[in-house]
Amino acid sequence: MGSNVPRMMWQLLEPLHAVTYFAPEARSAADAAGMRGFWMGYFATRAAPLGAVGPEVVTAAFHGFPPARVARALPDAWGFASPEAVLRARLDGAGAALRRLLAGAAAPGFPEGAGSLPDAPEKAGSSADVPEKAGPLPDVLEEAGSLAWEAARRADTAGRVLAAANQALPEPAEPYLRLWQAATTLREHRGDGHVAVLVACGVSPVEAHLLKIAAAETGADGLRLARKWDEAEWDAALGSLRARGWLDGAGRLTGEGARERDRIERLTDEAAAGPWRALGEESTATLARLLWPLANAVMESGVFPVPNPVGMPWPPEPVDDLTGGPVTP
Repeated sequence: MGSNVPRMMWQLLEPLHAVTYFAPEARSAADAAGMRGFWMGYFATRAAPLGAVGPEVVTAAFHGFPPARVARALPDAWGFASPEAVLRARLDGAGAALRRLLAGAAAPGFPEGAGSLPDAPEKAGSSADVPEKAGPLPDVLEEAGSLAWEAARRADTAGRVLAAANQALPEPAEPYLRLWQAATTLREHRGDGHVAVLVACGVSPVEAHLLKIAAAETGADGLRLARKWDEAEWDAALGSLRARGWLDGAGRLTGEGARERDRIERLTDEAAAGPWRALGEESTATLARLLWPLANAVMESGVFPVPNPVGMPWPPEPVDDLTGGPVTP
């Protein structure tokens, strides 16, 4: 599998998942369930598949947050709503957001100059025949949701706690919700792998943020200030990366830092390739064509900003093929 296929599939799925953090419908659903503020809703909705876990577990699994920030939300959130109620709320919020945001989505396929995959075989009367700007017809959502669910179902979750917890959830019957839950399982699968790579490379949570900022993938305000990292801890991580030769005195990536960051990203992509190998080349290409206008509709709405705290760029880079060997560290 080409090393850029897992990255492109992440970029096509992440906007659909991310409505749970950025769309007003998701915030309203969390508030209605009893959550007190954005961050309690964030930690509870993302952690709910794990059950009523405490802050120590969530801090470890999420990797990117200071323990004190997590402890302000958990375990208190479970006193306002059970994990089961929070799971229902996050589906309600994500479904409402996607119904609104995808109403004007274009027909499946890639616009000229955008990311591309090998053409998938088209069937007579398939969703590829819908007129441009027809919106996400039920068969488009049904096919996309089914393919994404199959990829998520086949994902190897050994050592991936968040992915395993999401994979174990029941399959929603409604297409919008099935697609969102599949996207969520797959992004947590990638995220679990990314955390494993960071740990193996000796990169702390703050150091990971600083590398992301140095690569111009996001800004410092959304990571240090919003997540309330202590200034001393932030400065210590900055000094550590400078000592390793990864950042210069201005906080920019050095040549060595750029190489190490690229290595981390390559290993993350390779760790995320399993579901797409299992799904197969043709089905992955079909899913990508179905997802492009859906993801683009979310991005064009401005709900998921660029740059963003996730560090996901848009649009995806072109993909040449779906074949090839594994990434070599």
